[in-house]
Amino acid sequence: MDGDIGQPATAARVAETALSRFGSIDVLVNNAGIFFNRPFTDYTAEDFRSLVSTNLAGFLYVTQLVVKQMLAQKTGGSVVTITAALARNPIRGVPAAVPMMTKGGLETVTRQLAMEYAKDGIRVNAVAPGVVETPLHRDTPRDVMESLSPMGRPSTVNDITDAVLYLTDAATVTGQTLYIDGGAHFGRW
Repeated sequence: MDGDIGQPATAARVAETALSRFGSIDVLVNNAGIFFNRPFTDYTAEDFRSLVSTNLAGFLYVTQLVVKQMLAQKTGGSVVTITAALARNPIRGVPAAVPMMTKGGLETVTRQLAMEYAKDGIRVNAVAPGVVETPLHRDTPRDVMESLSPMGRPSTVNDITDAVLYLTDAATVTGQTLYIDGGAHFGRW
């Protein structure tokens, strides 16, 4: 579905379309997001607005609607949000402080919502990828991508998808952030 997820009307269309097509909303994957890096002092007001609109407002609008629907259904549900390993584990040479403000916020709200809706059977988790082989990195040299993980290889889209599918099915997992970054989040290599 096309649209600016940072607009409440787009989020409403997404929720309405899912409900009319499937009859209920049982899973939400918050995958809409943008990322670009530059030195902290070079981010503009427009850069900040774009990051907040897509990464935070988009999350807020669609997640509110979906949680309301899940509460009305009284059957629980699963919300999985894509964050970023960089939010917890900055890497020198990857200046991304401003986008990581938004991604770090998503990691925090994941824990908050998991606690708020646990008794309703709504599980809220996050997946935090490191470097992933996508068109976003088409101009990134392979050796640079490999250097960003202790395992020496970037993740694939399938690696991320597998993590999301696990969290949508894991009946007693909530409030967790699953790092898919080859171990980059827990140490220095």
